[in-house]
Formats: sequence, C-alpha cells, structure tokens
Amino acid sequence: MGTSPSLPGIAAGRLTPQDYTRNFSDLHPPLDDHQAFVEAGRCYFCFDAPCTIACPTSIDIPLFIRQILTEDAKSSALTIFQQNILGGMCARVCPTETLCEEACVREAAEGKPIKIGLLQRYATDAYLANGKATFTRSASTGKSVAVVGGGPAGLACAHRLSLLGNDVTVYEARKKLGGLNEFGIATYKATDDFAQKEASFVLSLGGIDVKSGYALGENLRLADLRKDFDAVFLGLGLGGVNGLGLDNEDLTGVRDAIDYIGELRQVDDKAKLPVGRRIVVIGGGMTAVDAAIQTKRLGADEVTMVYRRGQEHMKASRYEQELAQTNGVQIVYWAKPVELIGEDGSLSGVRFERTRLDKDGRLAGTGDTFDIAADMAFKAIGQKFMHQLFENDKAPKLASGRIKVNENRQTSLSDVWAGGDCIEGGDDLTVTAVDDGRTAAEAIDKFLRTSSPQA
Repeated sequence: MGTSPSLPGIAAGRLTPQDYTRNFSDLHPPLDDHQAFVEAGRCYFCFDAPCTIACPTSIDIPLFIRQILTEDAKSSALTIFQQNILGGMCARVCPTETLCEEACVREAAEGKPIKIGLLQRYATDAYLANGKATFTRSASTGKSVAVVGGGPAGLACAHRLSLLGNDVTVYEARKKLGGLNEFGIATYKATDDFAQKEASFVLSLGGIDVKSGYALGENLRLADLRKDFDAVFLGLGLGGVNGLGLDNEDLTGVRDAIDYIGELRQVDDKAKLPVGRRIVVIGGGMTAVDAAIQTKRLGADEVTMVYRRGQEHMKASRYEQELAQTNGVQIVYWAKPVELIGEDGSLSGVRFERTRLDKDGRLAGTGDTFDIAADMAFKAIGQKFMHQLFENDKAPKLASGRIKVNENRQTSLSDVWAGGDCIEGGDDLTVTAVDDGRTAAEAIDKFLRTSSPQA
C-alpha cells in the first residue's frame, strides 16, 4: 500500500489518538431497543408502500418494520435478507434520503420520514450478532458458475446461486472480498470491519469457493471460464479512474480519490496516513464527498470541493453535500480545473476556470480564472470500465463504454451475465449492484435448468 511522502504540507499524525477515534467512529450510532420500537411505531404500514417501490431491491419495508414492532427482530432481518443479502451494509451506506425515506408518506406529510435505514440496521445487526445464517441450500443442481469479482454484485449473485443449489467459485483480484464496500466508502460509514463480517456471513451458506489474486485480463480469461463452468457472472466494477486531461498530473500530491479512500480504510492506524494542510477535491459525487470529509477529519486545515456545474447537478445527494459543509468543507460550484500548478515537482495549487451553460445547455468556460492553493488534489470525476480485460477473448457487447445487458442482466454471450458498475447504467450504489447480482442469479439458475450453455 503506497502513501504520499511527507513533504512540508503533507504529513501524518496531525491529530491526537482521541481525535482519530472520534473522527472515524460510527457516523450514525445504531438505535437501541427503545428507540427502534418508538421509530417503528411511527410507520403507517401502507398498502402498496411507496418506500418498497422506491427500494431497488424491493424489500417489504412495512413488513420488516411491523416485525420489529412485534419484537421479532430475527424475522425482520430475514425479510430484509431474502431480498438483499447485503442489507446490513446497505442500511449503512444507501442514500435512503433519496430512495425509501424520500418516498415515505411521513416525509410528504410532515417532512420527517421513518428512519428506515436505521431500522434496517437494527434488525440486521441483531441477526448477524447472533451467529450464522439459517439459510439452507436447495438440492444440488450439479451445475457450476464462475463469479468474477467479489464486490456487492458478485457476492449477491454467488449467495443466491448457491442458495438455489449451484456450486459457485468467486474469483477476486484483491486479497479481501467486498469491492466497493471494503475499499470505496468512507471509513466512518462502516466501522468495525463490517464489510468483512458481512462477506463471511454470505459465505457461511456454503457452496461458495473463493479464489483471491485472480484478475480478468491478467491471470484469468473469459474464454477459459466459459469452457470450465456452466455459466459466468461478471461483477467487475470499474477498474480505471478518469484523468483530468491536464499536464502535471504526476506531480506529488495529485491523487486518485478512490485509491486514497481505499488506503484509509485499510490502514490500521489513521495517524500513519499522510494528509495535506490544503486540499482540493475535484468532482461532485459521493467519492468526492467521502474524500473531502475524511481529509478534513484527518487534520487538513482547508478542504475545498470544486464542481464544474451547479449544486442541483451534483451526483452527491443534498444530504451528503450538507454533511460535507458541516464538516468544514467548502464547496465551489461552476468551475473546472485548467492547470495543476507545481513547484519543485510537488503540487502547490490548482487553477480553475469559471463555467456556465451556453444557449444549447452545454458546459462552457467563461475565460475567468482563479487559483486555489493546495498541497494535495484529489481526482474524483468518475471511473471508467477497462474493456481491454477481454483482449484476445470473445467479448460481450458494450454500450456507452460498459457491458450491455438485458433486463435479466444477460450479456450478448448466452452463458455470461453481468452486474454492478461495469454494466450500462450502473450507478455506483451498493443496493443496485445487489439487485443486479440477485436478478442475474435467478436468471442463470433458470437458464441452467432449462437449457445447455453454448460455448
């Protein structure tokens, strides 16, 4: 794991041990029994509940809340896990404020929705704390499936396939499972190594073999997998990071935000990770917000997020934007980077040009520039799919630079499915990746039971 060298503005150990503990503790402490009971009692238990419709995994939200109210947390958790086996992590990281809670009728009536995310966490945490799952695999189908990628889509797919009686082998490039949940989210959103605990919960079902250190396009080929297995699921994520397209991107202090977030999640002692005093984060999504808040909590003096469009266009939710601001992050809208300013090989600032929309609604520069002093700049302008992973193989068709799939997540290759960020329309959310994996698994199982894979 690489880290930035200690330079005059970039240093480790800026805070006291108590500061690090406080700054990276649970963002939303869990509900206790009384709080959960009171909150569950606020639910109207709507018929055709809009919150369930808004949930990408279609969890029966009124049912699991009613089960909490009747003090049956185990059944409540099972209601969640039947639709979303990673319901514990989703309870922590889902943008519930723009999904189920935004759709809640109490939000429309009072501006105060049921705390669905916290209630989901209450139920799933209680279940996971009491040992292994009570899921039972169906009788063996005699079929085997390769799952490439151990992130949310891959884990959800593997679990549902195994539950239906198929033998699954998960190939993961890293040493740990979890993907985005392990390497790509803010530390304070999932504390206590929760991503690994949840991965272990998934594997406790049985029938799932894990092989780490295998990466498609390196020591793994799609053609070989199609030959050795009855079907293949691709949960590859997005391996590449978009560059700024500017000179000097190799200056010391210029970093990919997603890589830095991953380092922060893996380091045992937060005091060992160097951080600058003046930080610029370029981008307007969840990754940008996570990088900005965490560098501030690591001890940076000034953190500025800069986004090329307006607040209403940002991919990060309004809640996440406000969270950044309450953590002392300044957000500048309508500006794009045009120059990385260096001094002796290290970053000293970033020059921005103010932007606007032209009469056709396209982004345009105004010619007006300004500089922000910075010793670290984080690129958080999105990731890209590495289509070269299929080099020298028969590849699934792509659309908009990602893998094209149908409604069952089947690719143009009859025995290959895909899900998560790597597919067309993938949106960088754990919950939609889980839905992709579960949907694909059910389609794969049906396919294996009714037809023979074609090479």
